[in-house]
Amino acid sequence: MCRHLGYLGPVRSVSSLVTEGPRSLVRQSWAPKDMRGGGTINADGFGVAWWGADGFGRYRNPTPIWSDPFVAEGLSHISAGAVMASLRSATEGMPVERSACAPFTRDGWAFSLNGVVRGWPGSLVSLAERLPVAELLRLESPTDAAALWLLLYSRLRSSRPEQALMRLVHDVLDVAPASRLNLLLGNGSGLWATAWYHSLWTLVDEDVAVVSSEPYDDDPRWRQVPDRHLVSARPGHLIVSPMEVAVS
Repeated sequence: MCRHLGYLGPVRSVSSLVTEGPRSLVRQSWAPKDMRGGGTINADGFGVAWWGADGFGRYRNPTPIWSDPFVAEGLSHISAGAVMASLRSATEGMPVERSACAPFTRDGWAFSLNGVVRGWPGSLVSLAERLPVAELLRLESPTDAAALWLLLYSRLRSSRPEQALMRLVHDVLDVAPASRLNLLLGNGSGLWATAWYHSLWTLVDEDVAVVSSEPYDDDPRWRQVPDRHLVSARPGHLIVSPMEVAVS
């Protein structure tokens, strides 16, 4: 499937967050440890979003992260205390292009999917038709991840992030029960994520909060999130709660 990481903490270079550690995101692009049958490598592009002193920014590339010199030459000069990074392993039949790479962003929000919506695109028709046509025309790429972002964003207008994520997972499983739905959402001050059939870990103390598909180092503070659980995290705050979703 994919790998993703959300970080809140002391300001550091964006490059360091994807390159440092014995199991950094760069290494996970070719040697992930826990894909759970969702592929073997994550080489179909990557992206990073950051909330820094100069505002909100994003960079995406459809090539493997290890082959892009900007990771070391450019991202090392960008510093932020809030970052989301994603690696892509494209589902068969979906395009490999820049616009298909997470994070997907809007109004200061960033979103990433590690997973797949089964039966795409037909399975999401009943959910997509609830959106205004003007919203559907904003679909960045013909992928399940881009569509999930539109659906989630529409819920964020009237619901808290935890509620919006829970409702979206419930709705998608209603129409595509075998889907894998590890969703990651951030807004620069908080991180929210779901674990649904894929690995997810947290590292949280008073100074830092990290939510990641897998640990990038051997820090003993890492904790695995149980399957079918929802995460809400920021420095000094971590809530991991069961997702009570009825699957038909």
